[in-house]
Amino acid sequence: MRLRVVWFLLVLAGMASCKKEKEERPPLSRDEMAGLMMEIYLGEARMSITPVSKDSAYRLFIPYQDSVLRHRGVADSTLRKAYDYYLRHPDELEKIYDAIIDSLSLREQLQRTIPIRH
Repeated sequence: MRLRVVWFLLVLAGMASCKKEKEERPPLSRDEMAGLMMEIYLGEARMSITPVSKDSAYRLFIPYQDSVLRHRGVADSTLRKAYDYYLRHPDELEKIYDAIIDSLSLREQLQRTIPIRH
């Protein structure tokens, strides 16, 4: 009986001394993700106001999105993994959307204050 207790305590001590798994890290930082998402959302907004069918707008948008990813040096698989990560961490995703909203608000304010030249 004592041998079992000692063995059990040794196993527990061994498990406790094992390294903890690394904390999961996002493939893209919050700032990278916010910038990328904002650029993609602005592209979607531009496409939504173009006078073409939804199918045509979609066909135009895909090359645009690919161009954005290429320009930023991000693979589409990395973008998918980042979306998955942030969907599993809603508090982080909320911070990303807060940053996007702040950036869009700032853009809007700047456009209102800069006089339009004809």
